Amino acid sequence: MKTEQNLRLGIILMTLTSLVFALQDGISRHLGGQYSVYMIVMVRFWFFAAFVVALAARQPGGIRAAVHTHFPKIQILRGLLLAAEICVMVVAFVKLGLVESHAVFTCYPLLVAALSGPVLGEKVGWRRWTAIGIGFLGVLIILQPGYAVFSPAALIPLASAFMFALYGLLTRYVARKDAASVTFFWAGVTGAVVMTPLGLWHWMPMTGQDWIWMGILCCTAATAHFMMIRALELAEASAVQPFAYLQLAFVAILGVTFFGETLRPNVVAGAVLVVAAGLFTLWRARVNRQGVPAP
Repeated sequence: MKTEQNLRLGIILMTLTSLVFALQDGISRHLGGQYSVYMIVMVRFWFFAAFVVALAARQPGGIRAAVHTHFPKIQILRGLLLAAEICVMVVAFVKLGLVESHAVFTCYPLLVAALSGPVLGEKVGWRRWTAIGIGFLGVLIILQPGYAVFSPAALIPLASAFMFALYGLLTRYVARKDAASVTFFWAGVTGAVVMTPLGLWHWMPMTGQDWIWMGILCCTAATAHFMMIRALELAEASAVQPFAYLQLAFVAILGVTFFGETLRPNVVAGAVLVVAAGLFTLWRARVNRQGVPAP
């Protein structure tokens, strides 16, 4: 009964996390259209870094324990990847809009599956390779590659998805020896350090109203990460991760309602293929972990 209650609460928290992340993306799209992306991401990482430092100070061993890592170079690389990925994705929101950017970005679990072999040495079977291929067919449907219609800007969210997938794989790699609190600490602090000179160089005066939006963006970032961590503590990732795809639906509602975006048929069709392929890879990963023979 307790396991069932934990699963239910985990699903609720992951759904709320998806909603908060979607709201963050909407705010980022608004601010990114008015101000320097570097400045916006810098302020976000300032708050993120303050949050992880305060969190580490309350843990056993304090800051000294959070700093200690078995993989300093990889932890720094993770922080750089996360900062770059957020910058690139905000640019994608401004150039392409929320709906199309997220429709492409949703392929990142497929990239994780495809890269898990060369990065982590994991075996990817033919079923998951088939799902990966179908998922990228969905991406091609969204992008509509062709001389007459393809826009190079469509590659921006794809680059962001690649960086986020690599970030996730490196997170799994360092988890072999580093605690989650250590990994969380390095991501926030590294991102703040690398974004500060870029953000200050591109500093722009911000209106009082937009500072309020900036504050909401920072607060919701901490809230969303906390809820996601709590959801993954309560239930298996394979059980709650599918609900992260609800972010695409929430983003579509925001894009259409507040930013005047449209749901083009090719984007909807491609997104359905990408999500279906991603859900299948999650299911196959769960089956392989449990050692259940494939039907």
